[in-house]
Amino acid sequence: MQTKPRILVTGAAGHTGAVVVDDLLKAGFPVRAFVRQHDGRSNALEQAGAEIFVGDLFDFRDVRAAMHDVQRAYHCPPFAMNLLHGAMIFALAAEDAKLEIVALLSQWLPHASDPSVVTREHWLANNIYRWMPSVDVIHINPGWFAFVYMLGLPSIVHLGMMVGPFGNAQNAPPSNEDIGHVAAAVLVDPADHLGKSYRPTGPKLLTPDEMASDIGKVLGRKVKYQDASIKMFTKAALAQGFPLFEIAHVAHYSTASKSGVFSIGAPTDHVEQVTGKPAEPFIDTARRYFANPKLIYHSLETGTKLGAFAFLARMMMTRAPDLGAYERNLGYPLLKNPTLASENTAWVSDAKNHQLHLINFDK
Repeated sequence: MQTKPRILVTGAAGHTGAVVVDDLLKAGFPVRAFVRQHDGRSNALEQAGAEIFVGDLFDFRDVRAAMHDVQRAYHCPPFAMNLLHGAMIFALAAEDAKLEIVALLSQWLPHASDPSVVTREHWLANNIYRWMPSVDVIHINPGWFAFVYMLGLPSIVHLGMMVGPFGNAQNAPPSNEDIGHVAAAVLVDPADHLGKSYRPTGPKLLTPDEMASDIGKVLGRKVKYQDASIKMFTKAALAQGFPLFEIAHVAHYSTASKSGVFSIGAPTDHVEQVTGKPAEPFIDTARRYFANPKLIYHSLETGTKLGAFAFLARMMMTRAPDLGAYERNLGYPLLKNPTLASENTAWVSDAKNHQLHLINFDK
């Protein structure tokens, strides 16, 4: 006989979702894992004890069916076009199913005038989710994850170069696991977390140079950070096969990162506050991730030194995409005078107080 509420986890095979599934199963909760397809990652979730649901998060019929006999949910909106569309489908289905609680993964940057339409859609979703009359929402809103600094794995390992468009800005990047642990903890025992927002971070602000130094200690070799322009970043991402949609918006996040936005209000103690355990230091995250590159990205491999040089040559020969034209051609609602979060005084004030930037309807 089921004694604990069933919990739906979307993005269950992803960076944070797999951690949430594992934590909830260990806590004795029945878990329904929403995945896009059957593969090795979904098989591992099923073997651990999760019920697998294969579906499309942009299809209301699938989302509604996935919520049958579910009481709580962790929702990780896919990093995809029409994010707001998908977020609203999930909210409508959650209200229709009369869920008790949704733990919603967002991001730390959202505000109304951000250059990235995806970031603005996160802001819209964060506000609209509060309108659900029957469902309580808990916001989980990290900044850039630790794995982002390790995506250039082959160049780091074989050439001793950590290349990225981060400038000299500091960040306290959280591990995938700490973010997942926070999300699972608020679903296991939600009473003290209802209506709150949490920003999981690592325990210490670090510059990219310091992160490169930590990675070098893990690898037993010198690793140097090499700052890259946004143009060079886009060439590298395109050469790696990332879709233009992701490249365009990560370019916006890179510009925001260089402004120092991830150091505002950081670090927080939210990981320890919610889970009872301190946040994992970056060097420990790097040690685990370099031992198992699949934790950085599910298809990432260390490769060879020759392959690392070949990639650099391919990147140099890759033509930089015109991201502005790409966004205009998509018909995005582009703002005439967008502002970075770090330039928005209301956002900065909320960030310093560890609050998600939302409309205050009580004014």
